[in-house]
Amino acid sequence: MNIDFARQQMLDHQVRAWAVLDSRVLDALGSVPREKFVPSGLASLAFADTEIPIGHGQEMMTPTVEGRVLQALDLYPTDTVLEIGTGSGFLTACLATLAGSVTSVDIFEDFVALTAERLEENGIGNVQLATLDATQALPAGEFDAIAITGSIQTFDPRYVMALKHGGRLFVVVGDAPVMDARLVTRTGEHDWRTESLFETRLRPLVNGSLPAQFSF
Repeated sequence: MNIDFARQQMLDHQVRAWAVLDSRVLDALGSVPREKFVPSGLASLAFADTEIPIGHGQEMMTPTVEGRVLQALDLYPTDTVLEIGTGSGFLTACLATLAGSVTSVDIFEDFVALTAERLEENGIGNVQLATLDATQALPAGEFDAIAITGSIQTFDPRYVMALKHGGRLFVVVGDAPVMDARLVTRTGEHDWRTESLFETRLRPLVNGSLPAQFSF
């Protein structure tokens, strides 16, 4: 496989074709070697428009969804980012390429350990990793942006409260087969604005079901 050709085909015929036109996002997706973040033996799928199994019943998002996540968050070099669901570490690396610092948490310790190795191998040093169940607790502090890489059944406002005023949250809410990808922007102490971006389907965040009174 010609990796450079496959990467460019991914960008031109998958990511751009799904309205990801931000040059910074395209540069990030093109500069982070996606083939080094897929499980051993699945490198041939690295640039395919398909979810890739990574263990524990979890999957790596498609390049198109990763592109939409990055574009929606509109990251800048001064931003602090929280990623909930480290997974393969590829989106982590892309977030770190675009932002000032990234805190990434995952409930699976082996995902965190493997991502630490992959980030070090690729010279990415502005990421803090932790093993944590984000449905129970969140890292301290407020963030400019939060990306949740698994779906949640019902919206949880705790994630908005972890944003700075003006901060952006990408989250997928609902049940299969059709879920709603949303950009939520914190506008005040207890207020936020929600934009529905597209319909998709993501594997649920572990322990991502919440009581119905949190819906909106």
